[in-house]
Amino acid sequence: MKVLVAVDKGGESQKALRYACHLLENFDAKVDAVYVKPDETDIGNETLYAPFVGQDEIKAWIEQETEMVAEDVLNSCELCENGKVPCWPKIITGDPAEEILHLARTYHYDMIVLGAQEQSAIKGFILGTVHDKILHHATQPVLIVRNFRQIQRVLIAYRGSACDRDALDFIGMLFQKRKPEITVLHVQESDRGEDDTAAQSCLTQAEQKLKEFQHAPLTKKTIGVFTDEILKEVATGRYDLVVLGAYGHHRPKYLGLISDEALNIARLTTRPVLVFRNAAS
Repeated sequence: MKVLVAVDKGGESQKALRYACHLLENFDAKVDAVYVKPDETDIGNETLYAPFVGQDEIKAWIEQETEMVAEDVLNSCELCENGKVPCWPKIITGDPAEEILHLARTYHYDMIVLGAQEQSAIKGFILGTVHDKILHHATQPVLIVRNFRQIQRVLIAYRGSACDRDALDFIGMLFQKRKPEITVLHVQESDRGEDDTAAQSCLTQAEQKLKEFQHAPLTKKTIGVFTDEILKEVATGRYDLVVLGAYGHHRPKYLGLISDEALNIARLTTRPVLVFRNAAS
């Protein structure tokens, strides 16, 4: 498995790199820690809040920032390699979201990992424009990491869509050696007219699929609004990773975009969230 971890000078991206390496400890994988440095031609004086700074000073500032990030990445990569996960730093130039998406598609990465700022419950949780763009336009799973947690409990939000079924295969394989406690939660959405029989059938389908990978998942069913019930479970369940499909029962009208539910859960939880999608689904 090839994993692209986007890094910058913020501590959040270093947490994301450590979390990715922890996630992959028992898996045959390699990690590329990618820093997208700004193109000096795209940075004006107003960006640095210094109207009298010339291009030479801007270029020097970019190089200084790049050196600082590279040093931090090398230290984090050492931690990865201590956990037996090969890690290589890469530096490219351009717009962060566009370059990450281009690199991920061109070199066929299997997952993109992004760090995000952890906010207080009062302020809410904010994802930047880079996160939103990558979530909407990536063709592989995107993992959003706000804090580092030892992976012991995993929650899979399961609606039974084709995307959700592919997510089960991905998670089942990823955790085949680690064997964390996996809980599959199905929200019986009464506004869709789903009855108890259909809801239980959906859970049974997920349970059987994970058992193919020698997991013994717990299953839970609740009734209500999908996003609300998932966030409620995450808040009370002390999970270390939340997994959900990028699409619900139907792909959005604009096929490049993930569902509002997936985006809101990625935005509103403090836990690491894996939004699953692939080119097929």
